[in-house]
Amino acid sequence: MKTTRYCFALDLINDVELIEEYKKQHRQVWPEVEASLLASGVSSLEIYLVENRLFMILEADIDFRLEEKTRLDEANARVQEWERLMWKYQKSLPGAKPGEKWILMDKMYNFKS
Repeated sequence: MKTTRYCFALDLINDVELIEEYKKQHRQVWPEVEASLLASGVSSLEIYLVENRLFMILEADIDFRLEEKTRLDEANARVQEWERLMWKYQKSLPGAKPGEKWILMDKMYNFKS
């Protein structure tokens, strides 16, 4: 099946204890949150961390739309509860709109052999 890849960035509050809590939360992501990912067409999601900067790679079905995922998330009380909890650890990147979390990154280089 053909997929599309999206890459996002976000910062965490630069506090060692909060970062450790955030990592712990992601070792036990709520089942409803993972179910919402599957229901929206996400086939793979990885988050990487360096210091307090996060990088997320999301792969989804070719017909996946970020706007539809956002709409579904906004209608899901459990996902919204998770998002509110995550704000305890996260902070917006410089230049983000008010309340905006993960910023979609532009691909600027691609090497293939």
